[in-house]
Amino acid sequence: MFLYGLTLQRSSSITHAVHGNFSGTKQQEIAVSRGKLLELLKPDPNTGKVHILITVEVFGEIRSLMAFRLTGGNKDYVVCGSDSGKIAILEYIPNKNKFEKIHLETFGKSGCRRIVPGQFLAIDPKGRAVMIGAIEKQKLVYILNRDSQARLTISSPLEAHKANTFVYHMVGIDVGFENPMFACLELDYEEADILTFNLNTDISREILYLLQTLTFYELDLGLNHVVRKYSEPLEDRANHLISVPGGNDGPGGVLVCAENYITYKNFGDQPDIRTPIPRRRQNDLDDPERGMLVVCSATHKTKSMYFFLLQTEQGDMFKVTLETDEDMVTEIRLKYFDTVPIATAMCVLRTGFLFVAAEMGNHCLYQIAHLGDDDDETEFSSAMPLEEGDTFFYAPRALRNLVLVDELDSLSPIMACQISDLANEDTPQLYVTCGRGPRSSLRILRHGLEVSEMAVSELPGNPNAVWTVKIREDEEYDSYIIVSFVNATLVLSIGETVEEVTDSGFLGTTPTLSCSLLGENALVQVYPDGIRHIRADKRVNEWKTPGKKTILKCAVNQRQVVIALTGGELVYFEMDQTGQLNEYTERKEMNSEVVCMDLSKVPPAEQRTRFLAVGLADNTVRIISLDPTDCLQPLSMQALPATPESVCIIEIGGGEDETGAQKASGGLVLNIGLQNGVLLRTTLDSVTGDLSDTRTRYLGTRAVKLFRVQTQCPFTTLFIVFLLQGSDAVLAMSSRTWLSYQHQNRFHLTPLSYESLEFASGFASEQCPEGIVAISANTLRILALEKLGTVFNQASTSLQYTPRRFAVHPDSGNLIILETDHNTYTEETKENRKQQMAEVGIILLESLPEDKFGSSKAGPGMWSSQIRIVNPQSGETVQKIYLEQNEAAVSIALCKFASHGETIFVLVGVACELLINPRQARGGGEIHTYSINEEGTKLELVHKTVVDEVPSAICPYQGRVLIGVGKLLRIYDLGKKKMLRKCENKYIPNYIASIQAIGHRIIVCDVQESVHWVRYRRHENQLVVFADDTYPRWVTSATVLDWNSVAVADKFGNITVVRASNSSLFSQCEVLCMYHIGETVLSLQKTTLIPGGSEAIVYTTVSGGIGMLVPFTSHEDHDFFQHLEMHMRNESPPLLGRDHLAYRSYYFPVKNVIDGDLCELFNSMEGSKQKSIAEELDRVPSEVSKKLEDIRTRYA
Repeated sequence: MFLYGLTLQRSSSITHAVHGNFSGTKQQEIAVSRGKLLELLKPDPNTGKVHILITVEVFGEIRSLMAFRLTGGNKDYVVCGSDSGKIAILEYIPNKNKFEKIHLETFGKSGCRRIVPGQFLAIDPKGRAVMIGAIEKQKLVYILNRDSQARLTISSPLEAHKANTFVYHMVGIDVGFENPMFACLELDYEEADILTFNLNTDISREILYLLQTLTFYELDLGLNHVVRKYSEPLEDRANHLISVPGGNDGPGGVLVCAENYITYKNFGDQPDIRTPIPRRRQNDLDDPERGMLVVCSATHKTKSMYFFLLQTEQGDMFKVTLETDEDMVTEIRLKYFDTVPIATAMCVLRTGFLFVAAEMGNHCLYQIAHLGDDDDETEFSSAMPLEEGDTFFYAPRALRNLVLVDELDSLSPIMACQISDLANEDTPQLYVTCGRGPRSSLRILRHGLEVSEMAVSELPGNPNAVWTVKIREDEEYDSYIIVSFVNATLVLSIGETVEEVTDSGFLGTTPTLSCSLLGENALVQVYPDGIRHIRADKRVNEWKTPGKKTILKCAVNQRQVVIALTGGELVYFEMDQTGQLNEYTERKEMNSEVVCMDLSKVPPAEQRTRFLAVGLADNTVRIISLDPTDCLQPLSMQALPATPESVCIIEIGGGEDETGAQKASGGLVLNIGLQNGVLLRTTLDSVTGDLSDTRTRYLGTRAVKLFRVQTQCPFTTLFIVFLLQGSDAVLAMSSRTWLSYQHQNRFHLTPLSYESLEFASGFASEQCPEGIVAISANTLRILALEKLGTVFNQASTSLQYTPRRFAVHPDSGNLIILETDHNTYTEETKENRKQQMAEVGIILLESLPEDKFGSSKAGPGMWSSQIRIVNPQSGETVQKIYLEQNEAAVSIALCKFASHGETIFVLVGVACELLINPRQARGGGEIHTYSINEEGTKLELVHKTVVDEVPSAICPYQGRVLIGVGKLLRIYDLGKKKMLRKCENKYIPNYIASIQAIGHRIIVCDVQESVHWVRYRRHENQLVVFADDTYPRWVTSATVLDWNSVAVADKFGNITVVRASNSSLFSQCEVLCMYHIGETVLSLQKTTLIPGGSEAIVYTTVSGGIGMLVPFTSHEDHDFFQHLEMHMRNESPPLLGRDHLAYRSYYFPVKNVIDGDLCELFNSMEGSKQKSIAEELDRVPSEVSKKLEDIRTRYA
């Protein structure tokens, strides 16, 4: 078995985010890491939308990320710490839209190791040095400078190691232009180590009594070495450091964020300033003894002021300012700012935006509307007298200082996924439960681009076509919408509103075949009886058709008009220098009826386009020359498998050549829509007009109509305007509407998640700069496509607790979801607690919405669960069943029992009083048996069965049920008062993670010891293990592939295909395939994603990624991709220096899996490299691209 790995949706969680001027312009961008991806985001200051400029797969783990700028520079660089054992300094090159390695310095072994630096990064605020540190022992400092050509240079590393020392955090101290300094939170465990060795005790217990230290390291630029300048023990355990602006901007020093306290520290005579972290007023049920930590911070500095935004683990943000007296800090002031989702990183931009990279769920961009200086919120100060242990209190509230302007969808973490066509749409949907706690959701993912409906208006009849035109060439936005009916044409003007106009010069009493801007300021209207040329001063020139002939088809652009008369006669018109439309002297007789035609756009600085594409009824498309030397002469022809319905010539993006200079064009592509629902894309040679490299895709059951639209990206910086703005795209309409476009150097053909349309045109107005105007039945619709590059669109339903598992009711399609949260109260317990508190005189304020402010923390060992039935199409919750306090629902299955015919029962495994570490169900477990009605809307409890361990996995088996109770595998049958145990196996080593059954074989996955094959011997009533895997795998999910094979995923991010032999005697397993994904996989399924497609293994990850492993159907294909992967490893090494083969073999050597993500980088390589790789493979670059596209479209 050979597999090909494809990513369908990249990871959506963000682990690090930094902002800076990476493109060298005034506007700020945000560089984010998504585990193994590096991405550059650009918030549009006008619309507030966040756009993705570039996404790079680094084939490694990004452990730390910082931005820095050399003194006097105008652009920021990105510095990355990763698992490559190298420090990487990257520069964003805007006109190439790519990150380039400036430096890649090796300092240690690869992998995420305790003593190899990469986990922590700290930058000197003046950009003179960078410190990179490990979790333990090692720290290195690199000096950054410029050479005589103003290029960035990096020194050899200077060591600042200290053995037996843990590091918790590190920052660069702002000391102006004095020697650079770095502050580290450290813990020296040498003493605890000696005690542990001598007294034979547990080191974790000894470490609890040690004090952390705040240590300052100074880089002496004169002596070129690093010294430990100063170290001071800390009273409280700290977790976070914040550098305070220094030099001429502020007092310098650091804010030390510890449990319950924030302390300001600096050198010299500066006394420590300490203030407690304020707590929410007694309006929640939190344990009052619970500590409070700062989890995230952001600093904003201007020439005149600075402030800090700190976020606590409840999501509440505080604005922190320091009061100074002659460079001495006298007090810390805190003020409650607002509450946002708990973040891994926050960035305050100069444009007044706050970017919040959420730990779980969607990421948010907020506009800072107020700085909170002049509101009535209480300001707390370190100068206020308080007893030790006391704190300040505040009342959380809805957003006041922030306004949410955009959200970036994030599926992280995907807890469970099932793929099925429950909505009867022909294409399967992905039903994923994701998120954590009250921000959890059920999301339905459909393959397609999300469409925003800007406006819908009814028309007086059913139109058959629509266009938009500008009045002048230099105008940014369209002026008219022209709507054609069977016997009339309606002209609408575009402004604040869309209104009918009568003085446009268009003939309104006839249908229109096409219209366009002609020249600089004239319009042309083609209708069945002639051509109407409307000049800017409203003078009209008419050309009438000869005799009884009518115009059947036409093609127009800015300077040319071609019409096809009845009988297949082509007439060509071209505009001269005076603006007059002149007919070419000769006409061209085609030997068959013309069914469609198209002209490409006039290239910049040229008089005309050279090519006309004509589709004929004899199942051919012909390219006709419009060059004056051989006008209307045929250049090439393509035979088609069916009659063409429409043709469209587009220009694909230019990009840069090998020298970095901008190319004029990437070439012409002829799109041909056939009447049998197939789209052909053929390369059109821009010199000879030859057609080559045809690619085919079936789109739907209706004939394919094609329309040229613009997919503009609203980036107006000087460098990238050529690369990204105004790239041509094609809307292809069949039974479903598809968009064919280039995005981030990659071709996409994606359906729109919208009802079917009949005709469309590009649309640009002030309110919607890159929209589409379309008609459907008797309505005119203005649509916008904002999320280009995405594969799925989402419909979301909120949940109350973290969703753990779900099952699908087969008859109704309803989902039965188990929601379970640790450290929370059930609704009933909350009410009881509130009554108890009211009895002792504590009056609770109104309860806050938990999805915004989080739920009350009940303490470890406290669980709340519910079973929810959801109708996935309407999002409506049909039924909720609350479990009792400290009951945690962990497993679910739908079962039919032999004694009860076709009746479906829902079995839910429940753990009672579960402790997580060490895992122990103090109250044992229960199996709840529910009956469900035929409509799938109501569960009724039949009985509860007490078991002595956690019922972790349930699987129906031959009219009975298999249940994993801790490490025991049991068969149960349904009794009247409880489940009846029939058989048991005690030989699974640790804890059963999942159970699958195929025929009489049972596949049991252990949480730590991989897969076991079990057989049930009915006559002896025994469960016998007959095969197992020799490698320890910490299994998170598994799916059966066939009688002998199973795919398993482990918590370290590996997917393995294991096969047992056919022998019934005890045997070991053979590993067929092995592949490191790089993210923990929580669900695996063997399924198809497109109707009629081949089966593949689809996986989802805890980071929100979705991917698939697809089988090769021929050895020839496997051989080709194996060689392509080998060449790509050499020609396109990973950005951060990780060895690609070593990365995919992180825990076990990669086996029989080709990395499709690496192979697909071929399309974004320079032309010369593409050519050399293709020659090695005995192909041309277009053939390699076609192979890559084919394997993706075959499966997804």
